[in-house]
Amino acid sequence: MTTTPIDLEVGAIIDAYRTCEFATLGADGTPLTWPTAAWRRADGTLLVTTSLAFAQKALNVRRDGRVALLFSDPTGSGRADAPQVFVSGTATCPDEIRTGPDEAVEYWRTLFERQPHSRSYVRAPGRWFMDWYYLRLFITVTPTRVEVRPPLAELTAAEQPAAPATTDLPGADLIARFPSAVLGARDDSGAPLLVRTRPRATADAFTIATDAADGIVPGTASLLVHRHDERLNAMHNALIRGELHADGDQWTMVPRKVIEPAGSGRISDAFPTLRNARRSTLRYLERRGLARPRVQWDQFQLLATSGNDA
Repeated sequence: MTTTPIDLEVGAIIDAYRTCEFATLGADGTPLTWPTAAWRRADGTLLVTTSLAFAQKALNVRRDGRVALLFSDPTGSGRADAPQVFVSGTATCPDEIRTGPDEAVEYWRTLFERQPHSRSYVRAPGRWFMDWYYLRLFITVTPTRVEVRPPLAELTAAEQPAAPATTDLPGADLIARFPSAVLGARDDSGAPLLVRTRPRATADAFTIATDAADGIVPGTASLLVHRHDERLNAMHNALIRGELHADGDQWTMVPRKVIEPAGSGRISDAFPTLRNARRSTLRYLERRGLARPRVQWDQFQLLATSGNDA
């Protein structure tokens, strides 16, 4: 395996992004992409963490370590003109549950700074509701390919393609509400490939711009839409899974399933989301015969309150 170093200029761009899109390969080979925060380490690797409640990405990595990250939405970075950065690599994820910041102190410190509302999670009564969030698995990504792409602003500047007046296409309403989406597909080696695009809903599929399809091959694929505000609040994300087809110069994705892990983003979805997260955490522990670990609240609270105003 050849490691591709991230130079200082590209590293600074990555550091400014609040989130990235992170793709792992599902059991059927579908690139499954979700927004997350990534931390660039001094040794050139990238750290991604996931709670036990959403451990599927960790399970995917343990089965197939090929992953991809795309830093493409600059919201909150103060750099609307920041280039997109695509990183392909290999990942590892030990089956070790982290209950404190450990070696990710700067990751958590930065997250508390950029997402001020999360500081309340480490104080009572937030601890009871959010303990699952701080039971984490660490995923380490070693870059093998780094590619700088034009800023997202250049993609969204063009006129939005019109959606059909009526369609029963799964996910068409989501695509219509977002200025762009992230296509997750595979390249000819089978590794995941991510690209921002502006899909258009037709009666029976989403059409994909041919420039977005450069380097990908037909097969199972997905479209991710997500958003957050300047302080990593008002989050919403959804994934549309389907099949990517090529017909001459025309690329289309036929959707099969829509996944919204936190619901549609309404306030009424908050309680079911928390309940499901706690249940998923319990299942992860039960399947491994593990007692529920105790979160190191004092360590997290120290980071959440160190030198920051609410």
